[in-house]
Amino acid sequence: MSRFSRGAALLAGILSAGPSLAQQSKVGDWTIERRAQDTHCNASRGYKDKDDENRDYVIVITYSEQAIVIVMIYDGWEWDRSGEVLRADLGTDDADIMKKAKWEVMDKTTVRGIFAYDQSIMDRLAKAKRLTLDFEDDDDSIEMQIPRAGEALAALKFCEENRK
Repeated sequence: MSRFSRGAALLAGILSAGPSLAQQSKVGDWTIERRAQDTHCNASRGYKDKDDENRDYVIVITYSEQAIVIVMIYDGWEWDRSGEVLRADLGTDDADIMKKAKWEVMDKTTVRGIFAYDQSIMDRLAKAKRLTLDFEDDDDSIEMQIPRAGEALAALKFCEENRK
C-alpha cells in the first residue's frame, strides 16, 4: 500500500488494503474521497520533493462538527514509538495556527493531530500554500507544500455536505 493510501487508512483508523470508494473527486493533485467504510470525507495530497532526496510527503485532512484531523507522513522521520505524544507549533506560510499542538506518532514516519473544530483553523488552512510543523527538536520540523488548499477544502466541504 502506498504512503498516500496508508495515510488515508490511518486517518480513518483502518489498516486494511484495497479501499472501496463511494465518492471521489480531484482538485489539482489533491484527492477528495469518502470511502465506503469511512464516516467522513478526506482530502489528501502526496508528492516527492526533489530538493529533499526525493522523499515522500503526504497530508490527509478530514473534519466533522467536533474535530479537525490532520495526518502528516514524511519518510525522513524516524519516530521511535507509536502512541508517543509530541508537541509542535502548527502554522502556515503566513499565519500561526496553534502553539505546542499535540501530535500522536502513528508509526515511524507518520503523525496525527486531532483538534477541536474551529472555523478559523479551516480558514487559515484554506489560505495557505505551505503547512509547517515546528518541533522543539528542529531536525524533525517540516514544511509541507499544500497548493490549492482552499479549493481542496471547498471540495472536502462539498463532499461532507453530500455524504451518501
